[in-house]
Amino acid sequence: MASVPVYCLCRLPYDVTRFMIECDVCQDWFHGSCVGVEEDAAADIDLYHCPNCQLLHGPSVMKRRRGNLKQLDSSTNKEVGKAVKTGSGQFIKELRSRTFPSADEVILKPSGTQLTVEFLEENSFSVPILVLKKDGLGMTLPPPSFTVRDVEHYVGADKEIDVIDVTRQADLKMRLGDFVSYYCSSRREKVLNVISLEFSETRLSNLVETPKIVRKLSWVENLWPEESVFERPNVQKYCLMGVRDSYTDFHIDFGGTSVWYHVLRGEKIFYLVRPTAANLTLFETWSSSSNQNEMFFGDQVDRCYRCPVRQGQTLFIPTGWIHAVLTPVDCLAFGGNFLHSLNIEMQLKAYEIEKRLSTADLFKFPNFETICWYVGKHLLDIFRGLRENRRHPAAYLVHGAKALNTAFRSWTKKEALAEHEEEIPGAVRPAQLIKDLAKEIRLVEVSMRRQDVSLLKDCQCFAGGEPSLTCSV
Repeated sequence: MASVPVYCLCRLPYDVTRFMIECDVCQDWFHGSCVGVEEDAAADIDLYHCPNCQLLHGPSVMKRRRGNLKQLDSSTNKEVGKAVKTGSGQFIKELRSRTFPSADEVILKPSGTQLTVEFLEENSFSVPILVLKKDGLGMTLPPPSFTVRDVEHYVGADKEIDVIDVTRQADLKMRLGDFVSYYCSSRREKVLNVISLEFSETRLSNLVETPKIVRKLSWVENLWPEESVFERPNVQKYCLMGVRDSYTDFHIDFGGTSVWYHVLRGEKIFYLVRPTAANLTLFETWSSSSNQNEMFFGDQVDRCYRCPVRQGQTLFIPTGWIHAVLTPVDCLAFGGNFLHSLNIEMQLKAYEIEKRLSTADLFKFPNFETICWYVGKHLLDIFRGLRENRRHPAAYLVHGAKALNTAFRSWTKKEALAEHEEEIPGAVRPAQLIKDLAKEIRLVEVSMRRQDVSLLKDCQCFAGGEPSLTCSV
C-alpha cells in the first residue's frame, strides 16, 4: 500500500479542515497555525517562504498595495468598494447573477454522427461545438449512475491528486480517498475542485473511450512512435470532480490543445472568449498582472459568451479559445486534450504565450516540441506523396506546415538551440527536415498558383484579358 503524503513542520497528512499555505521555494505545504500565518492574511503574501527557506531566501515577499483599489460593477458602473477576489463566495454570487451574451451566437450544434473530420475541415474547427446527445460520437462512458465513489474504486484511494482550493485559487495535494470523503460529506467548509486527474494508466481507463473524432485527429494517438525514447504525453483522459461553486479562472489549455468535455452528472457553465489577436494580447497582460485575482477577464474583452453544458452533453473547445468554468451544482465530468493539424499556427501561438509567461513545466503539454518534430516529418511525407500523385494538400496543412517550419527555425537558431535540443527526437535531422519541408511548401505553392492561372485561362467566360464578373473560378 502506498504511503500517505505528509506535509508541514508537523509532518501530518492533509486535513481538509485546516488552512494550509504553499512555500514558493520548496513547494511543501504548511498549516497556517504551525507557521504563524492567518488565512485572511495569506492573500497579502506574494511569495511565501517557509521557516526553513527563510534562512537562505529571506522573509516572505508581500504584495505591493495599490491604494484604494476598487472594482466596478459592470452592470451599474458603480464602485462597489473593496475588490472582490476571484473564487471567493462574493465573487461566485456576483458571477451567478450576471448576464452574458449567449454562446448560441457562435457555437455549432451538430449531431454526433455529423461531427466528422470533413465537417471540421469545412468549418475549420474555429468555434466551439456542443453535441446535445452522445449518440454517434463513438464514445464510451460509464452510466450516469457512476459516482465519485466509483472513481475511487477504479483509480485507488491512495492515488495522490492535485486539488484546487477555489476560494484561495491555490493548488494542494490530497489522497483521492480523502477528496472523495470530502465530496460526499454534508459539511464542506471549503470549496475544493479536481480538474487534472489523468487516468489513462488506471483501471478507470477501461470504462472510458474518447470521442471518435478526437482519436482521428489527435497527434499523440496517431503520430507518437512506439519506439520513442520520450515519455508519451498522457493528456487524453481526465476525470473532473467539482462541488457546487467550484470555479476555474480564465485560461488557454496547455500547448493550445483543443479539449472535449462530457458532463456525466450535474452541470458546468463555460465562459468563452475568442482567441483574436487583441484578446490574446489582453489575456497575456491580464495573466502577468499583479492583481489578476481582482480582475474578471471577461470584462477586459468585447464579448464573453456564456455556455451551459448540461448532463449528457459534450462540448468541444477549439485551439486557443480563452475560457473559465463555473460548477453551479456538484458535477462529475470526463474530458481530454488533443493537438491536431487543423490549426497548427494557433497551437504554436499558445505555446509561445506560455513561454513568455514562464508557465511551470507541470502546467505545460508534455514534450510539446517533440511531437511537433514528429508531425513535421509526417507532413513532409504527406507533401511528397501527394506531389508524386499530382495532388495538392489541403490549404490548412500548407499554412500549418509553414508555421511549424518557422518554429523549427526559431528553435534551432544557434542562440536558442541549447534550450530546445533536448526535445528533438534522435530520428530527426533538424536542418535537413527544415530544408526539405521548405522545398515541398514552395513546390506546392508554385503548383497551386499555376493551377489557378490555368483555370482562369480555361474558363469560357474569360474574355478580353479579364475574367467576367460572373465568372465562378
